[in-house]
Formats: sequence, C-alpha cells, structure tokens
Amino acid sequence: MADETDHIARIEKLEVQLAYQDQTIEDLNAAVTAQWKEIDVLKRLVSGLIDQMGEMELAARANTGKEPPPPHY
Repeated sequence: MADETDHIARIEKLEVQLAYQDQTIEDLNAAVTAQWKEIDVLKRLVSGLIDQMGEMELAARANTGKEPPPPHY
C-alpha cells in the first residue's frame, strides 16, 4: 500500500511539473512570436531608412556644383 501511495504521489508530482512546463513553453512561444513580429517591423523600418539615405545621397550628388558659393567667397 505504501508503494502504491508513493507511486501515486510521484505521478501527481510529475503531472504538476508537466503542467508548469507546458505553461512555460506557451509563454516562451508567445514571447518569441512577439519578438519576431517586432523584428519584422524593425527590418522594414531599417530598409526604409536605407532607401531614404540612398535618395539623400543621390540628391546631394546631383546638387553638387549647382549652388552658387556662399557670399564670403
């Protein structure tokens, strides 16, 4: 009888641990999913900024020499 009670207690303990592990896995999965969404947004923002910088570089090169020198020259 003592062995059976011990086995039941061990099984219950394992079930509790499994339930906590399942919850932890779900929480971690939600965190990783949220991070990937944020990474995707940040990638798009960085890509947009790179495009803007490229356009600014082209505009700066196109304007080189077209402006009159400042009055102090």
